[in-house]
Amino acid sequence: MLFKAKPLWPLLGLLAASPSLAQPIPVVPAPVQSLPGPPALETRPDHVRRYTECMQLARMEPLKALPAAEKWIVEGGGMGARHCVAVAMFQSGKHAQAAAQFEAIARDMGQDRPGLRAELYAQAGQAWMEAGAADKAAAAQTRALELKTDDPDLWIDRGLSYAAMQSWPRAISDFDRAIRLRQDDIDALVLRAAAWRNARDPGRAMVDVNRALSIAPDHSEALLERGFINLARGSRDAANADFNRVLKLVPPGSAAARRAEAGLAGGAPAAPAATPAPAGKR
Repeated sequence: MLFKAKPLWPLLGLLAASPSLAQPIPVVPAPVQSLPGPPALETRPDHVRRYTECMQLARMEPLKALPAAEKWIVEGGGMGARHCVAVAMFQSGKHAQAAAQFEAIARDMGQDRPGLRAELYAQAGQAWMEAGAADKAAAAQTRALELKTDDPDLWIDRGLSYAAMQSWPRAISDFDRAIRLRQDDIDALVLRAAAWRNARDPGRAMVDVNRALSIAPDHSEALLERGFINLARGSRDAANADFNRVLKLVPPGSAAARRAEAGLAGGAPAAPAATPAPAGKR
C-alpha cells in the first residue's frame, strides 16, 4: 500500500465493554507492499518524469504539491496527476478527501488493471481509517478484496477496520484469512489474539499469542498482549512478568513502555492522537 504507519499502526483505544478486558488492540507494524508506480499509472516518458517529481514533492511538501498537481490535471495529466493530488491530500491531513479521490480513480479505471484498482481501494481504506471512518474503510477494503483475494495484508487491513468498529467476529474472520495465506505471521497472530480477548475468549487469545511468542520470544507487542490476556484471566503475577519483560526490551518512554507501565498499574493506557503517516512503500 501507499503509506506506512509511523512506524507503528496507530490503532489504539479499541476497547471491550468489560473493565476486565478493557485494553487496547496492540499496535503492530503496518505491512509493507509495493506502490503503484509510474509504469502502472503513466507510460509516456514525459508523464513518467512529471509523475515521479510530483510524487516526491507530495511526500516532502504536500502543500506545494497540491496546487502543482491540480494544475497538471488541467493540463491533461490524467490518472497520474489525480493520484498525485490524492497523495498530497493525504499527506496534508485531508484524509477524507484523499480517500474519495483514491476511490474515484479506481472507479474511473473501469475493468482495467484489477491489481492496481485493488491497490487504490486499499489506499482509500487507509485514508478513511485516518479520517476516523472505519465503516467506509471496510467498504473500500471489501472492494479491494473482491479484486485481490489472495493478499494477506488486505485481510489484515479490513480486520483492523472491523476491530475499530468493535466487530470482533468479523475482525477475527479476516485475521483468520490472513494467517491462512501467510502462516506464522506474528503481527496477524497478535492482532487475532487481541480480537479474541476483546471478544471475551482469553483462552483462544492465549493460544494465538503463545504461538507468536514461540516464533519470536522477545516480540514486545506479543508480550504486552499476553500480559493483558493474563490480566483478563486474573493472573496478575504472570501479567506483571510479561510487562516487566517488555520494560527491559523497549526504550524508556516509548509507547510500548507506557502500555507496560499502565498494565503494571492495572489500568488501560490512553490512546495517543493519530497523526498522518509518512508516505512511502507499504
